[in-house]
Amino acid sequence: MQALVYSLIALASVAMGALAYFALVFTPANAVLVAVVFGCASVVLMERQLRVRAETRLERAIEELSRLLATDAQAGLVLGQRINALTDLKPGERLETVEADISVLGTVIRQVAEAVADMEVKVEKAAQAAGGSDRQPSRYEVSYSPAFDRAPQHLPEPTIPLPMLRKALAENRLIHHIQPVVKLPQRRPAGYDLVPRLKLEDGDLANAPDFMPRRGGRDVVVQIESSGLVEAVTIGRRARAGGQQVTLYIPLSRATLSDPPALEQLLAILDANRAIASGLVFKVPDAEWRGMTTPERSTVQAIARKGAGFSLSDMESLRIDVADLAALGVRSVRVDATAFLSAPERYTDFHVTDIAAYLARFEVALMATGITGERQIVEFIDSDILLVQGDYVAAPGPVRSDLGFEPMRSVGAQLRRAES
Repeated sequence: MQALVYSLIALASVAMGALAYFALVFTPANAVLVAVVFGCASVVLMERQLRVRAETRLERAIEELSRLLATDAQAGLVLGQRINALTDLKPGERLETVEADISVLGTVIRQVAEAVADMEVKVEKAAQAAGGSDRQPSRYEVSYSPAFDRAPQHLPEPTIPLPMLRKALAENRLIHHIQPVVKLPQRRPAGYDLVPRLKLEDGDLANAPDFMPRRGGRDVVVQIESSGLVEAVTIGRRARAGGQQVTLYIPLSRATLSDPPALEQLLAILDANRAIASGLVFKVPDAEWRGMTTPERSTVQAIARKGAGFSLSDMESLRIDVADLAALGVRSVRVDATAFLSAPERYTDFHVTDIAAYLARFEVALMATGITGERQIVEFIDSDILLVQGDYVAAPGPVRSDLGFEPMRSVGAQLRRAES
């Protein structure tokens, strides 16, 4: 902009010189002198105006800086006053007082606990004296008996005795079928349950409830679950070699979690198959999960660190600490479809349409098992519960020997028949 102004001043000076020469009949020397004087005067006036403008701008900047310094000084004064006030509070003495109060409170709580324990002992002694051996265990009493040493009251005794089961295992008559877990509404397989079955001498197949031990037989349970893990790893590796990624649900109980050799083998297998470990999910009954001891919980955490997950079956209630389950590697929980739809308030205080979304916030899926009809499927779709399983959807079938799942044709036919 200044270059343009100076250019205009030069043009004006030349014009003044020409005017003096032609109009006023000045000599060439006088005309040049007029032009130079006019140009110098114009430049001086321009520079003065620019200097005045710069000084005005500088004065404004100084005034603004003065205001900012005054504001900072005031803020520093307020901060100093607050620091002085905090110093006058003497926080060290107050913290010592709080620590003393907490110590006294801890002593009182301990005394209350001891008093409650003494009262409980007296009540138990009184109950023993009054009722003899018929006393009921106290709700404060911790008594643990492994699940494989006691039979659940709601399950019948197996029809195949333990000696016959041992003989069948020795003759390698244990096989594993798979049952799809499908995702609604497309009903595409989202995973496969590994279903142990026993070949009988007459060629028939016995399902797990017919031969799995209820009392004793811990070594047999460990052997069956170990063979299931090996079978799942084989299927997973075949599927991965064929370009597929499958999720397999493998039965697991506390019998294996509390058996050091079986547990060591399980961790070694997971460590050697980390490429497919994320597709291995151990299916644990909810009753056994809730009864786990501290060492067994540590074992569960070690399994989760290897990349495997867990699915809790036979859930009796969904009033659970979902965040704690997710931290332990639980990916899904299973409820019986008929019982859940008939009495959802027995399972949860949430609305049926909200419980799946609540669990999904912790990356835990809700799965309905035992589907018996199309009406149940429609209700679960309306409730956003999209993982289902049952013989109505797809029955268990054998594993194909080359890559995939043998009667995938028959399973697909069942799915198409269910869709129609």
